[in-house]
Amino acid sequence: MSERPEETTEASTESILPVDEHIEEIRDAEGRKVRRRGVYLLPNLFTTAALFAGLYSIIKAIAAQTAFIQGQHDVAATGFAAAAAAIFIAMVLDGLDGRVARLTNTQSAFGEQYDSLSDMVAFGVAPAILAFEWALISLGNVGWAVAFIYVAGAALRLARFNTQIGSVDKRYFIGLASPSAAALVAGTVWCFSDFGIQGSKLSFLVAFMVAAAGMLMVSNFKYWSFKTLDMKGRVPFAVILLAVLVFAVIFTDPPRVLLLGFLAYAVSGPVKAITRFRQRSH
Repeated sequence: MSERPEETTEASTESILPVDEHIEEIRDAEGRKVRRRGVYLLPNLFTTAALFAGLYSIIKAIAAQTAFIQGQHDVAATGFAAAAAAIFIAMVLDGLDGRVARLTNTQSAFGEQYDSLSDMVAFGVAPAILAFEWALISLGNVGWAVAFIYVAGAALRLARFNTQIGSVDKRYFIGLASPSAAALVAGTVWCFSDFGIQGSKLSFLVAFMVAAAGMLMVSNFKYWSFKTLDMKGRVPFAVILLAVLVFAVIFTDPPRVLLLGFLAYAVSGPVKAITRFRQRSH
């Protein structure tokens, strides 16, 4: 049986386009499967911006190491700090894309996959390169191995998270989330670069922290996800005052405050596990 004329025309029209249209099968409000063309713009713009911030961090870290080799230590320190700050900016943007998608009802399978790929760059590759260029490079092959442990941990963490969507308690993350692990690494670089301390002097400490962050991502420790916070409902007036106080404390000394905050969050998972184990043993 020959194809219908209109189907042939449509297929031939699509074949000459430089970029194929994205077609996604979803379920409507009544549960029926429908095919939709195109992608949602707003949440994917935030994801794209987070991806750009991750790439910026990588380029800035490599440029900072080049400046350090050339003896421009002040330029290098500024570059490493900027690369670390870019990862924190990517964190903010990554948090916004999901919130915006839920608030505007623009979630999609395409957005979920795009977000994971963006996270792999911004919170997997970028922190590893930043740590390697700043400190791990002085360890040679050991530095490469530690950086790979972190990257592999981030990839495995994201893959496991994608397969567990809808099947685990949304109040908790299983394993340290990749943005938090990235913040731990970036906060370390930012904090000590801001003091003018060279990473090679802390290479073993950085190696331990980067490897630990990679292992925590694939661990079974539970971390509070903050997804149960109601951003749309009414809250007591004191909550707004507390939020103002938190922002004020962060901006007094961003590198140190952010590092201490995410370090405490990273440690909270093992501490909770040890506490529960002791309670069961008694």
